[in-house]
Parts: sequence; C-alpha cells; structure tokens
Amino acid sequence: MYAATAAALLFAAAVVIGRSIEDHQDTLSLRWPPMYAYWLPHLGPGTPAALAVAVLVVAYGPTLAFRLRWRVLLPVAWGASMAWIWSLALIDGWHRGVAERLTTRYEYLQSVDRIRETGVGTTLRTFTDYILLGPDNWPAHVAGHPPGAVLTFVGLDWVGLEGGAWAAAWCITLASSAAVAVLVALRALCGEETARRAAPFVVLAPAAVWLGVSGDGYFAAVSAWAVALLALAATRAVRAPRAAALGCGLLFGLTCYLSYGLVLMGVVCLGVLAAARTLRPVPYVLLGMAPWFALFTAAGFWWFDGYFTLVERYYQGAAEIRPYEYFVWANLAVNVAVVGLAVAAGLRRTSVALPSALRGLRHAPASGEAALVLLVTAAVCAVLTADLSGMSKAETERIWLPFTLWLLPAAALLPRRGSRWWLGAQAALALTVNHLVITGW
Repeated sequence: MYAATAAALLFAAAVVIGRSIEDHQDTLSLRWPPMYAYWLPHLGPGTPAALAVAVLVVAYGPTLAFRLRWRVLLPVAWGASMAWIWSLALIDGWHRGVAERLTTRYEYLQSVDRIRETGVGTTLRTFTDYILLGPDNWPAHVAGHPPGAVLTFVGLDWVGLEGGAWAAAWCITLASSAAVAVLVALRALCGEETARRAAPFVVLAPAAVWLGVSGDGYFAAVSAWAVALLALAATRAVRAPRAAALGCGLLFGLTCYLSYGLVLMGVVCLGVLAAARTLRPVPYVLLGMAPWFALFTAAGFWWFDGYFTLVERYYQGAAEIRPYEYFVWANLAVNVAVVGLAVAAGLRRTSVALPSALRGLRHAPASGEAALVLLVTAAVCAVLTADLSGMSKAETERIWLPFTLWLLPAAALLPRRGSRWWLGAQAALALTVNHLVITGW
C-alpha cells in the first residue's frame, strides 16, 4: 500500500509541477501535463461496455484464471483484452476514438497515398531524405519510425483494408493479442500458476487506454510475441526450440524496423535468457533477424542513417525546449497511469525479492516468482534506459507500451486474497482517465 500511495503522489506532483511550468514558462508543449492529453470530461457509447467488462473481470477473472483449462484461458484472455480495449476506445466515440485516430496530420495514413504513387522502392531509397523538417517532410510519426511502420499501413491499403477504421481494427486486434503473448512467456519461464495469477491484471490493464488506438499497440504486440517465442526456446518448452528462436528473431528484426527505440526490447530478452541461464537460442535469433536487415539495406534504407537523422529531427521540434529535468522523472510518473497502482505495489515486492533471485541464479535457472522478478526487473531496466536517454520527453504513456507491458505481471506478486480490490483499482484508474481526458498523439 505504501508503494501505491507513493506512486499516486508522484503522479500528482507531476501534474501540479507540470501545470506550473506550463503556465509560467510554456516549455512542455502539453495541454494536461504530464500526459499528452486535454481535459474534457465525457461519456460515450463505450461507457456501458467498459463498465461491464471491468465488473466481469473483477468479479470472475481471478477465479476463471485458475479454473479454465490453459488452452481455453488463452483465447478467453485475448477476447477479454480486446473487449476492454475496444470499449475504452469507444468512450471517445467511433470517429474520435477509433476511425480517425490514425488519420490525423501526424499519423501514418497521411503518407499512404504518397508512397503508393512513388513506389515502395523509391520510398525506401529516399526515406531518410524527408525525415528532417523541410519541403515534403514526412509527418511526425512516419519520420519518427523506420519505414516498416508506415509500410504496414500501405500493405493494408494494398489488400483493400484502406482507411482509419481498418487500421484501427488491425492495431487493436494485434495489441490485444499481446496479453496472450505475456501469458505464454510467463508460463514457460515462471510456471503456470504464476501466469494464471497474472492473467487478470494483464487483461484489465490501464495501458488499454493507449493500446487502442495507436501504432505503438501494434509494435507492443510484435515485440511481445518475440519475447514469448524466446521464452519458449530458452526453456525448451516446445518441441522445436530452434524454430521458436528463429521466430523470435524474425519478429524482433521486424520490431527494429517498426520503432528505433524498441532495440531496447533486447534488454527484456536478456532478462529471459538470464532467468533461463542459457544462450542456446541466440544464434538462431540472430539468424532470424538477418533477413530484415539484409532486405531493407539492399532496398536502400540504412537503419543507422535513419536513426541519427531522426535524432536531429527530434530536436527540431518540441524536444528542443522541453526540460529534461522535468521529464526525466515525470515520464515515470505518467506511467503510473499506464501500469496502475497494483503494479506499483508489485514493483516494490520485485525490488525486495531481486537479491534472492540473483543469488539463486548461481545454482540453477530461475523459476516461479524468482523468474518473474528477473523478467520484470529487465523491463524496468529498459524503461530507465529509455528515460535517461533523453529521447523520450513526454508521450511515454504511448511510446513505452512495449516495455510497460512487461511490468504488468509484477501484480502477480501481490497476495491473492486482495486481488479483486487491486483489480478494481486498476479498472477504476483506466475508466477515470478515459472519461476525464482525451488522450492523443
């Protein structure tokens, strides 16, 4: 409870101090700091559905998580996660909350027609030329990511799934599958009981506010399945661990071409390998990654040129005036609203259990709660590295979704007897945020 209270106070401090900085210095470029959002209390068509999903998961989630057969639990978790994300998105209405999310002037769909006219080959050869602000520069989100991100939506358009509604459906469907990926990884690495304890918290995460609808929800799902396949390969929990490792490499390679910052998912992968005490999957992971780097490089896009040009573009915008000394801690504060107070309490237990988990690694691979502690700690390290880099000033409630997804299982460390109260707090937080502010990116 003390950790949850401290997390709530940290968020409150970020709101008060951020408001003061914005009122007196106007350097945050945020309307409702520390969130990228604006204040607008509202109801929407998703309100009844979101309340219903929350009540059902709080009331029955912990029980069903242990009673359902594993093969049944996974699709149920996916369906519940999808219902939660969809209902929260629809609180903002169909157009504002779903169909128009990815069609704004900052978003990927703004560049689909341009890429189809010029051709994918030309786009890749000249992609870096239009990252910096200037004539015909890419929109913010296209410029801020490798071309794999925007090419996904070009591909959807090419097969006839054009427009914001289909793009939103794509993102939500994949983003909700990330809950299944986390559970698969937890079962392989930590055991089935730990995975079952975590399941309701992974499903009813406040992060769902930002998972629907954003490209980062899609990125989170791809990276989550990469980690899940690595966990299966490292623990040899499948008949073909080498194939699982190759699959991990293919997805992790794709992840690198969806978002530059997601190379830090490698830290989470290191946590998996450390818990399993093995490096056996690594050659096959690298082999799986190789085709992506070969393909994009041969087509004319050099990843490092894109990244270093993006750094220059980053400081052409709001990042030039946004104060590092505020965001270096406010980034962490805003993510209290993403992971919830239950996870904050679980992270305290993680820190307490970490020394014991590390000592245990000297003798055998970690299992149970020890493995969970190591996995969550790796995710914390990824978040802190991203934070200290200075390349994440604001909007981290969305940008860090692939990392914060792996903080959610920390709630499994809480006592089972109070799980429904903690779940209720998680749901209440998501509903409050979604009904009081309009999030954006």
